[in-house]
This record gives sequence, C-alpha cells and structure tokens, in this order.
Amino acid sequence: MTDQTTTERARPEPIKAVPVRHPGRWVLIAVMSVLTAMFVHVLLTNHQFNWKFIFVSYAPGKRGVMFTEPVLEGLRGTILLTITSMLIGIVLGVFIAIMRLSDNPVLKSVAFVYTWFFRAVPRLVLAVLFGNLNILWTRIGFGLPFDHQIGKLFGIDDLNAQFFSVKASDLLAGFVAGMLALGLSEAAYMAEIVRAGIQSVDSGQAEAATALGLSRAQVLRRVVLPQAMRVIVPPTGNEVIAMVKDTSLVAYVPVTFELYFQLNAVAARTFVVFPVLVAAVIWYLILCTILMIGQYFLERHFGKGYGATGRARQKLRDIEAEQSGRIAADGGGST
Repeated sequence: MTDQTTTERARPEPIKAVPVRHPGRWVLIAVMSVLTAMFVHVLLTNHQFNWKFIFVSYAPGKRGVMFTEPVLEGLRGTILLTITSMLIGIVLGVFIAIMRLSDNPVLKSVAFVYTWFFRAVPRLVLAVLFGNLNILWTRIGFGLPFDHQIGKLFGIDDLNAQFFSVKASDLLAGFVAGMLALGLSEAAYMAEIVRAGIQSVDSGQAEAATALGLSRAQVLRRVVLPQAMRVIVPPTGNEVIAMVKDTSLVAYVPVTFELYFQLNAVAARTFVVFPVLVAAVIWYLILCTILMIGQYFLERHFGKGYGATGRARQKLRDIEAEQSGRIAADGGGST
C-alpha cells in the first residue's frame, strides 16, 4: 500500500497594505479652505465692489457698466485686434521659422535679426512707437524710390513716380498701428515656436518623403507640419491667450476701439474706478476661459496617437483586470 501525499500550492499571505499618510495635504486643504472662505466673504460683503454698478445699472436708465454699448463695442474691437494680430504673427512667424532653418546665410541672418529685435523690445514701447511713426514720413507709398532726386537729375522738378500713396497719419495711427505692433512682435515668438515644432520631427521623415519624390514645399506642408502641430499647438494657444491680454496695451497708442480704453473712459466719466477694473477683469476672464477650452480640444485632437489617453488607460485597466481574473481561475483548483 503506497502512501499518497498531496501537496497544495503554497499561497502567499495577503499583503497588508497600509495607505500612505499625507498629513501635509490635509493641512494645505484646511489653509486653502480658510483663504477661499475669506475671499468669498470679501466679495459678498465689501461694498466697494459695487456689483450693482457692474451688472445692473451704473446710472438711472443705464445698464450695468459691463453691458453698455461702448464697452461691448470695445469688446468687439479687442476680439478683432486679437484675431488680426495673431494672423499676422502666425503667417509671418512660419516664414521666419523657415528662414531660420534655411541653409542660406542671408535668410538665416535676416530672420535672426528680426526675432532678436522684436523679442527684445517691450510691446508697450512698440505700440507707442508705431503710433508715432507718422513723424518720420508725411506720406507712405509704393513706387520708384528717390523720385524727386531722380527728377532733378533730368531737370524735372515735380516728378512723382509713386503708384500708390497714403498719408502716414491716416495709416500709422489707431487700430492699424496697434495691430502692426502686436502682430510683428508676435511673429518673432511664433517663429521660435514653429522652429521648435519643425525640429521636433525626425529628419528621417523628411528624407523619406523626399525620396518618394515630394518637393520641399510638399514635404513641409504634408509631412513635417502635421506632425509638428502636436508641439506647436500648446504654446500657440498660450500666445493667443497672452495676445488677448496684450491688446490692452494699445490703449496708449491710443486705440479707442478697444475694451480697456472704453472701460477707462467710463471710469473717467463716473469717477468710479475699482468696479470698472473688476468689470475689465471679468471680461478678460470670460474671453480667456473660452480660449482655454478651445485649446484643450485642439491639443487633444493633435495629440492623438501620442501618450496614453483616458480611453487607452481605461482599456488597459480592463485588460489587466481580465488577465488577473483568468490567472485566479486557473490557479484556484491546482493540486
């Protein structure tokens, strides 16, 4: 008679996991809660905010200062100034970035000098400078340079070889001056952003596309830039949000067709300063919040295929749970 001994697979004892304590977090939460309560208390109880002046009516028969027609007109001007300045900055910035990456030393040097100058000079100074450029010229036109001097050489005193000209005071003033100052300054920053995005794409991608017969323009448009957008979009979104705030600088040009200028005008008429500044803060918060939401969806769109998205992480957790269940089922009846 043979003794048969059965041995069961030795099972490890359950792990007694002790959660990590984070007392510092609770202290921080308590401090933040107290500060938040204090801030809300100030908003609700301090009469200097004058919420009725901001939202309801700042004068008999008048709407709240945020919704008056001049302020809404300034809001439209701020949005238009942001769009036009960013269009100038993005388009010109792409060309400057390509020049920086060019093998031609002249193009590379011109692009470097451009980015050096416009990144070094503050935008407020640029806005005021562009608003006073009409000091340099009476008229700005397109045509033969030095036409008067050339005419005198041939005995013609009134030679006018300008095909098109306009008074400098009409062109380089107000909205156009502010738009050019912000747009040209933005182009320098966008050039660096685009250059970094293009350089983030593996050079083998461009080489393979060139080997397939694509031209350099097609390689840039169809291969490099679509992949570089993942790197370009986040800082570009930040630049758009910064541009919304920087439009307030053109009030010193001055540009009357702008939100901050119109709110300052209300403060000058009513002698109520702080609530007007609060109204400006609220409008800028609304605009920037909308842009942040748009930036989030753009980043998610161009980030497809890179990193783990929320759905990918959830799918991975489901697979791991399924595999754990199979292992438990297979090992549970071993003898």
